[in-house]
Amino acid sequence: MARRFQSSPLNILYEDDQIIVCVKPHGIATQSRSVAVPDMERLIKNHLCRSAPGNAASAGKEPYLAVIHRLDQPVAGILVFAKTKSAARELSRQLTDPKKAAFGKYYRALVEKRPDTDSGILEDYLCKDPRTNTSRVCSQNTPGARLARLEFHIAVDNFFHWGRGISENPPSPMEPTELLIHIFTGRHHQIRVQLANMGCPILGDTKYNPHSMWNMGKNGWQQIYLCAYKLTFRHPTTGKPMTFELKDARDCGF
Repeated sequence: MARRFQSSPLNILYEDDQIIVCVKPHGIATQSRSVAVPDMERLIKNHLCRSAPGNAASAGKEPYLAVIHRLDQPVAGILVFAKTKSAARELSRQLTDPKKAAFGKYYRALVEKRPDTDSGILEDYLCKDPRTNTSRVCSQNTPGARLARLEFHIAVDNFFHWGRGISENPPSPMEPTELLIHIFTGRHHQIRVQLANMGCPILGDTKYNPHSMWNMGKNGWQQIYLCAYKLTFRHPTTGKPMTFELKDARDCGF
């Protein structure tokens, strides 16, 4: 029996015996190496212990939970986790097999200037620097280079409530603009790097936009105006197409 939650400290959107779908807020890591740092993995495991039949926590048994995909710590949005090994294998297969096109990751971004075109596809090669935990656009022949590909469209609605809304007047090219983004690859900091390289850095992203005037969120941590607002996949056991979508940025803490 699936359980749906209207409200929860974890903001759980859906849960059954195979998967759990929830919203990650700003400032919390998906998965942390430090046991002293709260992360989504630990929060969900605590939830599973409390809700398990017979109280798994009192038996000293840690519930199984697999991290299928991640979001950067300052980014909010929807994540799915697997509660069984078979579900983890199937979701991972969907995620890594682009021919199936079952696992779709969609984002909303608020960038500092309007792109030159209303829509487009960005293809860049990215290299990661582990020393600084950053990535950069590089040439295809650079050691460690990996192809990053995404599609963007200028949004016609106002997900982030940043002030403009829909207007008949032509927008200024230098005003904040909302983008709808679909990523086809899952590279390190991919959206942040590619949009900054296009000349449209994300508001609040001080790592790739150090001169931004939108440096901190209302709670003191870096708040990037990037949200994984929509997630699609097939249920790992039934094969049923599943879609989860946030309609408003306030649903994930903006």
